[in-house]
Amino acid sequence: MRVLVVEDHKELAATIAVGLRREGMAVDIAADGEAALGHAERGEYDVIVLDRDLPKVHGDDVCRALVARGAPTRVLMLTASSTIEDRVDGLGIGADDYLPKPFAFAELVARIRALARRSERVLAPVLARGDIRLDTNKRFASRAGRRLELSPKELAVLELLLAADGAPLSAVELRARAWDEYTFGDVVKVTISRLRRKLGEPPAIETVPHVGYRISA
Repeated sequence: MRVLVVEDHKELAATIAVGLRREGMAVDIAADGEAALGHAERGEYDVIVLDRDLPKVHGDDVCRALVARGAPTRVLMLTASSTIEDRVDGLGIGADDYLPKPFAFAELVARIRALARRSERVLAPVLARGDIRLDTNKRFASRAGRRLELSPKELAVLELLLAADGAPLSAVELRARAWDEYTFGDVVKVTISRLRRKLGEPPAIETVPHVGYRISA
């Protein structure tokens, strides 16, 4: 899942990003509305966490621009005001959800995941292929009943492969969906290698030449 955090308070933005990455999400940060629109043009995001009071371009105008483009991205608007009028205004300009500050981080994560489910085809709570199972809510995986100790990024890649239901995903697709915008190096290859090792025998991830990777049946 890819998330864009648009927040001009640098410490808060960094804190949110670190927490979401620990949840296995790919996170980019924009400090103002102008940068947010630039990020949205360059990449596809499942959810944009959008502070309402932004410099350069106001959060309301960012939201209107995204809606005008017909972008499938879901918008979770943040604001220091918790009045009903502000919530109605935020939803009226096209935001999908509204969260007043201060907020509990667990609630932010839950709302982001709920919005992401609305932007994609609905996934089953438990994804399975062969003897591999992944609980998408509790965020743990197992093989043949043995719980796997996976990092958040390994869980994210496994979820993408299982959701593809046997169809191969290219390294470009995996990088775009599971990593931040400015990630370099052979991160996909390295993560796939670690995931293969942790899944054990028989080999579960197949390399499709010139195409990508898939979970074998």
